[in-house]
Amino acid sequence: MSAVGALSGGAAGVAGLLSLRRRAAPAPAPALATPQLPAIKCAAVPDAGQLVWGRQLRPSLLLSAAPLAARKQTLRPPAAAAAAAPAEEAKPASFAEKYPSLVTGFFFFMWYFLNVIFNIVNKKIYNYFPYPYFVSAIHLVVGVIYCLGGWSVGFPKRAPVDSGVLKLLIPVAVCHAIGHITSNVSFATVAVSFTHTIKALEPFFNAAATQFVLGQPLPLSLWLSLAPVVLGVSMASLTELSFNWTGFINAMISNISFTYRSIYSKKAMTNMDSTNVYAYISIIALIVCLPPALIIEGPQLMQHGFADAIAKVGLTKLVSDLFLVGLLYHLYNQVATNTLERVAPLTHAVGNVLKRVFVIGFSIIVFGNKISTQTGIGTTIAIAGVACYSYIKAKIEEEKRVSL
Repeated sequence: MSAVGALSGGAAGVAGLLSLRRRAAPAPAPALATPQLPAIKCAAVPDAGQLVWGRQLRPSLLLSAAPLAARKQTLRPPAAAAAAAPAEEAKPASFAEKYPSLVTGFFFFMWYFLNVIFNIVNKKIYNYFPYPYFVSAIHLVVGVIYCLGGWSVGFPKRAPVDSGVLKLLIPVAVCHAIGHITSNVSFATVAVSFTHTIKALEPFFNAAATQFVLGQPLPLSLWLSLAPVVLGVSMASLTELSFNWTGFINAMISNISFTYRSIYSKKAMTNMDSTNVYAYISIIALIVCLPPALIIEGPQLMQHGFADAIAKVGLTKLVSDLFLVGLLYHLYNQVATNTLERVAPLTHAVGNVLKRVFVIGFSIIVFGNKISTQTGIGTTIAIAGVACYSYIKAKIEEEKRVSL
């Protein structure tokens, strides 16, 4: 109606000026009659009705010419129209909205499944291609290709990054790269179950860093829950048949690296989603992993490493295995991130513990690793200690969140 008012007012002003002009001017001399131009209808103009030779028809004329149904629709109050719009546009709830528990359960299943398959394929590769630095780089190469492909099709849309964000992400990525390389060196030299038993000590390093590096005191109950972890790992290490110092030390370095990754991650809070953050971290970590792979293992690979592996399994299997293990590595990390975003801290903690149990159990079954009774008892105690620690820590975090 504002447009109607504006046009009507303008037409009235022009008509008044013409009327004054007619009164002031002398009577004109007789002249030939000017032919009357026919009215020409223009097309409908939104929010302005129909224009007839530059003049707008009054709303009453338009409404009287409109059908009854259209009149009712035109006269509907704006509030009623706004209330009717959501009802007309309402869509049925999606499967994820109807059954969130099933969707979360599927995410957990895929996380465990991909993690177990990754560990199995990874260890099988090391049995005929013992070059963990190179394989670590391949894991990241495939992941980076996956991320670049996703960005190219807009799934997800690439988040912009500047020098400030890079300064936050570089320490996280460096720690991620070191932890990744040392984990693979340990996987290549000892049994998968033993590496994961050593990596069960990661909560101990996290607690120590929180207390002594970040200066955040931890309750005594949390420290006491770590005692079974240390005891269990010690028992398992003393009688582990595949024990060697290279595997043990690299697994410990991996624990320290991932601990500092957690510390830097807390400081590197960005507005990017987890998928973009992990993509940038993978790219930076690949840059860190390439030099050690080329310097430490490059000469051996060129002399006999590739040739020996091809002679054992063939070129096709070597390439397909390396691509598959890299894809599994990226997917299980990505699914793990997406899974843990959907659950509460306590569920997160329980999920992490169960994942380690699944990996240790399946690796023993698949590879037929023989373990002593003491190793089995020590591993069980360590996992139980991790479960207690995770439960207590999750409860503390939940209480802090509620209090805020």
